[in-house]
Amino acid sequence: MAKSILGIGTNLGNKRQNVERALLFIEKCAGKILKTTEIMETAPFGVTRQPYFLNVGVLIETPHPPLMLLKIVKSMEKKLGRFPTYRWGPRIIDIDILTYENIKVRTPHLTIPHPGLKDRTFFKLIVENLSEK
Repeated sequence: MAKSILGIGTNLGNKRQNVERALLFIEKCAGKILKTTEIMETAPFGVTRQPYFLNVGVLIETPHPPLMLLKIVKSMEKKLGRFPTYRWGPRIIDIDILTYENIKVRTPHLTIPHPGLKDRTFFKLIVENLSEK
Protein backbone atom coordinates (compact mmCIF):
# COMPACT_ATOMS: atom_id res chain seq x y z
CA MET A 1 0.00 0.00 0.00
CA ALA A 2 1.23 3.47 -0.87
CA LYS A 3 0.07 6.97 -0.03
CA SER A 4 -0.77 9.38 -2.80
CA ILE A 5 -2.14 12.91 -2.89
CA LEU A 6 -4.71 13.64 -5.57
CA GLY A 7 -6.06 17.02 -6.65
CA ILE A 8 -9.65 17.28 -7.86
CA GLY A 9 -10.94 20.23 -9.87
CA THR A 10 -14.23 21.13 -11.55
CA ASN A 11 -15.69 24.24 -13.15
CA LEU A 12 -18.71 22.99 -15.11
CA GLY A 13 -22.16 21.82 -14.02
CA ASN A 14 -22.98 21.26 -10.35
CA LYS A 15 -19.43 21.68 -9.08
CA ARG A 16 -20.05 20.56 -5.50
CA GLN A 17 -21.82 17.42 -6.72
CA ASN A 18 -18.96 16.75 -9.18
CA VAL A 19 -16.48 16.82 -6.27
CA GLU A 20 -18.69 14.53 -4.14
CA ARG A 21 -19.08 12.03 -6.99
CA ALA A 22 -15.32 12.05 -7.63
CA LEU A 23 -14.67 11.33 -3.94
CA LEU A 24 -17.07 8.36 -4.08
CA PHE A 25 -15.33 6.98 -7.17
CA ILE A 26 -11.90 7.44 -5.58
CA GLU A 27 -12.97 5.55 -2.46
CA LYS A 28 -14.53 2.79 -4.58
CA CYS A 29 -11.81 2.37 -7.23
CA ALA A 30 -8.52 4.08 -6.35
CA GLY A 31 -7.96 3.61 -2.64
CA LYS A 32 -9.00 4.43 0.88
CA ILE A 33 -9.42 8.15 1.55
CA LEU A 34 -7.41 9.04 4.64
CA LYS A 35 -7.88 12.81 4.64
CA THR A 36 -9.26 15.65 2.49
CA THR A 37 -8.72 19.38 2.41
CA GLU A 38 -11.49 21.93 2.57
CA ILE A 39 -13.03 22.71 -0.81
CA MET A 40 -11.36 25.80 -2.28
CA GLU A 41 -12.61 28.11 -5.02
CA THR A 42 -9.77 29.05 -7.36
CA ALA A 43 -9.29 31.17 -10.44
CA PRO A 44 -8.64 29.26 -13.66
CA PHE A 45 -5.01 28.64 -14.57
CA GLY A 46 -3.68 29.03 -18.09
CA VAL A 47 -6.94 29.90 -19.85
CA THR A 48 -8.48 32.53 -17.58
CA ARG A 49 -11.73 33.32 -19.45
CA GLN A 50 -13.81 30.53 -17.95
CA PRO A 51 -15.72 29.82 -14.71
CA TYR A 52 -13.87 29.56 -11.39
CA PHE A 53 -12.96 26.08 -10.15
CA LEU A 54 -13.78 24.18 -7.01
CA ASN A 55 -10.74 22.20 -5.90
CA VAL A 56 -10.12 19.69 -3.15
CA GLY A 57 -7.10 17.61 -2.19
CA VAL A 58 -7.29 13.98 -1.14
CA LEU A 59 -4.76 11.78 0.63
CA ILE A 60 -5.37 8.14 -0.26
CA GLU A 61 -3.83 4.82 0.57
CA THR A 62 -3.75 2.79 -2.63
CA PRO A 63 -2.67 -0.68 -3.65
CA HIS A 64 -2.13 0.54 -7.22
CA PRO A 65 1.26 1.52 -8.65
CA PRO A 66 1.45 5.03 -10.21
CA LEU A 67 0.67 4.14 -13.85
CA MET A 68 -2.27 1.94 -12.84
CA LEU A 69 -3.54 4.71 -10.57
CA LEU A 70 -3.36 7.10 -13.54
CA LYS A 71 -5.38 4.66 -15.65
CA ILE A 72 -7.98 4.43 -12.88
CA VAL A 73 -8.35 8.22 -12.42
CA LYS A 74 -8.61 8.77 -16.20
CA SER A 75 -11.34 6.13 -16.32
CA MET A 76 -13.12 7.85 -13.40
CA GLU A 77 -12.97 11.20 -15.18
CA LYS A 78 -14.61 9.66 -18.24
CA LYS A 79 -17.35 7.99 -16.15
CA LEU A 80 -18.02 11.32 -14.43
CA GLY A 81 -18.58 13.02 -17.79
CA ARG A 82 -15.23 14.50 -18.76
CA PHE A 83 -14.64 14.84 -22.46
CA PRO A 84 -11.53 16.10 -24.26
CA THR A 85 -11.40 19.86 -24.91
CA TYR A 86 -8.19 21.85 -24.93
CA ARG A 87 -5.31 22.37 -22.53
CA TRP A 88 -6.46 24.12 -19.35
CA GLY A 89 -10.00 24.35 -20.71
CA PRO A 90 -13.23 24.06 -18.72
CA ARG A 91 -14.06 20.59 -17.43
CA ILE A 92 -16.64 18.71 -15.45
CA ILE A 93 -13.88 16.95 -13.48
CA ASP A 94 -10.12 16.75 -13.36
CA ILE A 95 -8.25 14.36 -11.09
CA ASP A 96 -4.48 14.81 -10.89
CA ILE A 97 -1.90 12.68 -9.11
CA LEU A 98 0.15 15.29 -7.25
CA THR A 99 2.44 13.01 -5.27
CA TYR A 100 2.95 9.29 -4.79
CA GLU A 101 5.00 8.39 -1.72
CA ASN A 102 8.48 9.84 -2.35
CA ILE A 103 8.59 8.36 -5.84
CA LYS A 104 9.49 10.36 -8.93
CA VAL A 105 7.96 9.32 -12.24
CA ARG A 106 8.61 10.81 -15.65
CA THR A 107 6.86 9.22 -18.63
CA PRO A 108 5.09 10.80 -21.62
CA HIS A 109 1.76 10.35 -19.76
CA LEU A 110 2.65 10.88 -16.11
CA THR A 111 5.01 13.10 -14.14
CA ILE A 112 5.21 12.80 -10.35
CA PRO A 113 5.50 15.06 -8.49
CA HIS A 114 2.95 16.90 -10.64
CA PRO A 115 4.69 19.68 -12.62
CA GLY A 116 1.93 22.13 -11.58
CA LEU A 117 3.19 22.07 -7.98
CA LYS A 118 5.63 24.85 -8.80
CA ASP A 119 3.02 27.06 -10.56
CA ARG A 120 -0.26 26.62 -8.73
CA THR A 121 -0.70 27.90 -5.21
CA PHE A 122 -3.66 25.63 -4.48
CA PHE A 123 -1.61 22.53 -5.43
CA LYS A 124 1.07 23.64 -2.94
CA LEU A 125 -1.62 24.20 -0.26
CA ILE A 126 -3.09 20.76 -0.90
CA VAL A 127 0.29 19.04 -0.52
CA GLU A 128 1.19 21.09 2.58
CA ASN A 129 -2.18 20.27 4.20
CA LEU A 130 -2.11 16.57 3.39
CA SER A 131 1.56 15.64 3.72
CA GLU A 132 2.17 13.57 6.79
CA LYS A 133 4.71 15.14 9.08
